[in-house]
Amino acid sequence: MKHLKPYFFLLLYSIFFNATAQNKLNKRFDFGTKSNENNAISITKPLVYDSTLGYGFDFQSAKNIKFKKNFITSKKSIYFSVKLPEGNYKIDVVLGGKKCSKTTVKAESRRLMLKEITLDKNHTEQHAFTVNVRSPKINDTEYIKVKDRDKNQLNWDDKLTLEFSGTAVVQSINISLATNVKTLFLAGDSTVTDQDLEPWASWGQFITNYFSNEVVIANYAESGATLSSFKGAKRLDKILTLMKPNDYVFIEFGHNDEKIKGEGNGAWGLYKNSLKEFISKFREKGGIPILVTPTQRRAFNDDGSLKPTHGDFPDAMRKVAIDLQVPLIDVTKMTTDMYESWGDEPSRKAFVQYPANTFPRQTEKLEDNTHFNSFGANEIAKCIVQSIKDLKLDIAKYIKPDLPNYNPKKPDNFSDWTLPMSTRFENIKPDGN
Repeated sequence: MKHLKPYFFLLLYSIFFNATAQNKLNKRFDFGTKSNENNAISITKPLVYDSTLGYGFDFQSAKNIKFKKNFITSKKSIYFSVKLPEGNYKIDVVLGGKKCSKTTVKAESRRLMLKEITLDKNHTEQHAFTVNVRSPKINDTEYIKVKDRDKNQLNWDDKLTLEFSGTAVVQSINISLATNVKTLFLAGDSTVTDQDLEPWASWGQFITNYFSNEVVIANYAESGATLSSFKGAKRLDKILTLMKPNDYVFIEFGHNDEKIKGEGNGAWGLYKNSLKEFISKFREKGGIPILVTPTQRRAFNDDGSLKPTHGDFPDAMRKVAIDLQVPLIDVTKMTTDMYESWGDEPSRKAFVQYPANTFPRQTEKLEDNTHFNSFGANEIAKCIVQSIKDLKLDIAKYIKPDLPNYNPKKPDNFSDWTLPMSTRFENIKPDGN
């Protein structure tokens, strides 16, 4: 019995230490009134974010906030940041108050979490979602190679940032560790990555809105990435380090891989072999890989049909999917149907195409036929979600209930899109254009 005592006390210490550490990461913020909740932090004034304090309003949004008795409101975006280590966090927000409201919530680099929650005055609702906070660190000696251009993005700044937009009314934010969630990893290029600044967007930052809080999206896609550069930047290693058995990983490459020339490269060489390598490594970790063919570029023939600009790359991925029995989401086909259904001119509304002076310091027109705006990115996300349901993937059970089916041959109209834009802009095209 004497020999067991040290182990018993060690076990107690471990339990106590872990509970204490977890409690330190659990945070509750009440706005506009002094809270009676245990351990809650009451914020009754426009407190600017301070890294020493570890929380506050960010990006000069504090000056736009109106404090009421038990909520805050603003006609412009509210950014609230909390210093947190890498991990998955469940976020509970209480919205609504003594005025009508329509609140959209985005996390980190503009990941859509809640879309236009509309409440009458004197009505409140609690909503929950899960956010992945990431770090370049893999282990004590290895790190993801983040491009200089990307180092200041909200995804890499050692804090959690929530953006509330529309006619937002916010009562409280509760943050807790999410220890038992399924992770959906994303590996891809600029059409998948979290685009940090308007008006650029990708399906990876909109698919977050379609899953319950039992799933977290960990998007490691990078603008300009190929399968080879993704591996070289150690993003593949990062995913493999974090992956648990039965986690999913969606793999979409092709836009930039097709630019690699030389013997042994091309769709049936380097691309096909790299896909097989990724699949093998993910399966070794117990993960479930899903292949996603690349989004089409907006390029029309005179007869209204779409020009296939990806060559053999979609077919090469389809062949790998058959050979290795990997589920495949054929976004190349779905986006072809989608663009052709819209037609040449209407399809422009899904892409970053805006006249000069639409955005601050934008002196020239933007005309991008590869990258989407928020409307187009959301349409792609709907295609992905519909395919998950059609393929009867196990992860489909975590899709939010009552979500209508989506037909890419009958896409939505831009005129019905009312999601408010974020207030942070960039005029430079993403890498890989």
